[in-house]
Amino acid sequence: MKDRITLRFLASPGDADGAIVQAGSVLEWIDKAGYACAVGWAGASCVTAYVGNVNFGRPIHPGELVEATARVIHTGRTSIHVQVTISSADTRDGEFSLGTNCILVFVAVDAAGRPQRVPEWVPRGLDDLEIAAGAEGRIVARARIHYEMRRQSYTSEGTAPRVTFRFLAAPSVVNFGGNAHGGTVMRWIDEAARTCATGWSKRASIAVYSGGIHFYRPIHIGEIVEVEARLIHTGQRSMHVAIHVRSGDPIDPVMEMTTQCMSILVSTGDDGRAVAVPTLVPRSEEDRALDAHAIDLIAMRAELTALPVDGAHRS
Repeated sequence: MKDRITLRFLASPGDADGAIVQAGSVLEWIDKAGYACAVGWAGASCVTAYVGNVNFGRPIHPGELVEATARVIHTGRTSIHVQVTISSADTRDGEFSLGTNCILVFVAVDAAGRPQRVPEWVPRGLDDLEIAAGAEGRIVARARIHYEMRRQSYTSEGTAPRVTFRFLAAPSVVNFGGNAHGGTVMRWIDEAARTCATGWSKRASIAVYSGGIHFYRPIHIGEIVEVEARLIHTGQRSMHVAIHVRSGDPIDPVMEMTTQCMSILVSTGDDGRAVAVPTLVPRSEEDRALDAHAIDLIAMRAELTALPVDGAHRS
């Protein structure tokens, strides 16, 4: 069917940092599957506008067979909403288990990069109707969360730990439009967030959730890229990290926001279970505002109804 696609491949050692595939690699797979589905439906090039509610459940190991399934669940005038699920299986038994699922929003663009109209997607059965209703219901909630994220201040008044990566966008990450892949940007986000969290906990850290990933403008090849990750809240075993990506022309480096998101990470012990992390104590007014913001986001996301997953457990 034109409104869904499945990719299958083996997870390679290059996707992992040790025994487990890193979240950044999974985010790249999600973007590739979602992009292929959106382009197939739109019949045109697409750009990633949003990725939300990426819950990293079952860990994936190198050598496992990975299945990335993407399906259209809603369309706007120029947008395609796609649900992506990532499942994996031991090659010896082929029993797939769900690892990750999320929603992406793509915008179809013409040759000049302007948004263009897409064919309307019409649900065909009860399953389609249920997931379409869920996708539409999340639009307002997503706008509210986005508003809250955008109105926060991240200045030098904040005292919480932060890390900043700075580099040139290389030709090796180019997409069909001549810009950096959305999946590559999400890998950069995960790398910065993991570095920030690991520096705080002094243990290897992994992402268990990434959300509110909004793409505001493309990153052009050759631009300077700046990825800043800041710890803004801790739970007993969780670290909430806000990430902002900016880029600019190296000749006149006025850095403009390209992407922002929030990730939740945990540190693991020798048994692979999450362990307690040091408590972040807000010290400035900005620290306290961002700490409260993280708590508000937890509450807002808890109100979201989980969308049904199609074919999550199959052999």
